[in-house]
Amino acid sequence: MDFQVDGEQVHAATGSRPLERAEPAIILIHGAGMDRTVWQLQTRNIAYQGRQVYAVDLPGHGRSAGAALTSIEAMADWLDRFMAAAGLKTATVIGHSMGALVAIAFAARYPARMDNLCLMGIAETMPVHPDLLSAAKNNEALAADLIVFWGVGEKAQTGGHPHPGLWVQGASRTLLGLSRSDVLYVDLVACNAYAGVLAAAQKVQCPTRFILGRDDKMTPAARARSLGAAIGQSETTVIDSCGHMMMLECPNQVHAALVGIV
Repeated sequence: MDFQVDGEQVHAATGSRPLERAEPAIILIHGAGMDRTVWQLQTRNIAYQGRQVYAVDLPGHGRSAGAALTSIEAMADWLDRFMAAAGLKTATVIGHSMGALVAIAFAARYPARMDNLCLMGIAETMPVHPDLLSAAKNNEALAADLIVFWGVGEKAQTGGHPHPGLWVQGASRTLLGLSRSDVLYVDLVACNAYAGVLAAAQKVQCPTRFILGRDDKMTPAARARSLGAAIGQSETTVIDSCGHMMMLECPNQVHAALVGIV
């Protein structure tokens, strides 16, 4: 489904189901260099539980036009304008990795917009390795290789998946290869620069769910503890034998962890 935000076309997947405006709204926000399709195993599931679902392509990603936004704060402010364009007063916002930074910044800046918050693959700080930044800046294949190596858990690296035919490593590499040459670098710089995670957590007023991977090398689960402590109404689910790409690696466990928030 397409919307107009800031004069540019924005695309969001709605789970192949007509929107019912009386239903609660769920917004899914992807990570760096990715797009709405990273949520392909969640979007339809959520939509058919009686929810309006919007898996958005951030500007410059997927089928959304415009340039990639250069800061987490700018993405959070853009999300407010997206909700206005979609006619949404409030929503449950679910973010993964960079999308989780956007989600927590949005919750801190626009508390009246929030029903619930769900943060996946997040840590108090999310610095980006210099080798990854350099490879992304130079549009080298090494960037995708590093993300897949660090981002996919050991179990998924060895193959096998509950959904036949899904190869997590290959799917992740292909998705990263679909983005424009500059997008991954812009996103990673924004993640590297954002130092406001804990301060944002202290301002969150809505019920919050953390979903973390026990084998996550990019955002280790232990580094999210301070965020949970800073949010008054928070719960944490840690998925065993799961890395950073939990939506693809362990979709059934993610579905179970989302019960009660979607």
